[in-house]
Amino acid sequence: MFTARRWWEHKALHIGLLVLVVGSTWTLRQTQGAFLMEIYQTISRPIKNLQPAVNPEDRIRNAKILELQTRVVELETQNQQLKNLLNYVGPEKPPTRPIIARVVGRSADQWWQQVTLNSGTKAGVKEGFVVRAEGGLVGLVQSVTPNTSRVLLISDLKSQVGVTISRTNAKGVLRGDSSNEGVLEFYEKIPDVTVGDLVSTSTYSQKYPAGIPVGKIKSVNLKKLPASVAEVELFPPIRYLDWVTIHPGSDKIDTEITKPENQKPQTSN
Repeated sequence: MFTARRWWEHKALHIGLLVLVVGSTWTLRQTQGAFLMEIYQTISRPIKNLQPAVNPEDRIRNAKILELQTRVVELETQNQQLKNLLNYVGPEKPPTRPIIARVVGRSADQWWQQVTLNSGTKAGVKEGFVVRAEGGLVGLVQSVTPNTSRVLLISDLKSQVGVTISRTNAKGVLRGDSSNEGVLEFYEKIPDVTVGDLVSTSTYSQKYPAGIPVGKIKSVNLKKLPASVAEVELFPPIRYLDWVTIHPGSDKIDTEITKPENQKPQTSN
């Protein structure tokens, strides 16, 4: 009897803890945690009472306000971009209003080669039309569908643009370099050009109207053979194009198209 009593004194605490754990586990399983949730609600209720009550309708209203504010900011940004584009073409007073379009397609493996716009023949776009953005020349419309048009960017390796140095009138051909820079090959062996000179489309160009801004000279190599070359930093944000304007092509192209069939147009950059 004495031995059983001593054993109980030593094991009573362990048995009690075991019974408590088993009982708690059984209770949680039977009540699906409702007892603990009740305890949590009892403890947290005073804290919640200290906080101002938020009506569910107010939460929905606040969420809608935030959504509308976000949309307003986005629309204001787009509106400002459109205004900048219209201000750019406004002083030139073109014979026809430019077609405003947005870039809706761009392939990662052809990022610097071409983009797809959301305007096509239904909007009046034709092959050979010139595409501009904030900063100047972007490229040339290469193909058109009723609702889209594909643009060959001036950063494409195949692109060739006749350009001139605004300060000295030195001329050459600008070729794309698959980046936000281009390579300008001069017609002259030693042209009058320095870093920082501005570059625009040339009167020699058969694809683009003269005087469209392109970029500025970043570096010059007068020792390059057979002709001097320069690195040109392009003005338009070709890396992240969004809104653009589309304009009829060079008048020279229109003139060549209207020539009699027995006369072949001369080709140049």
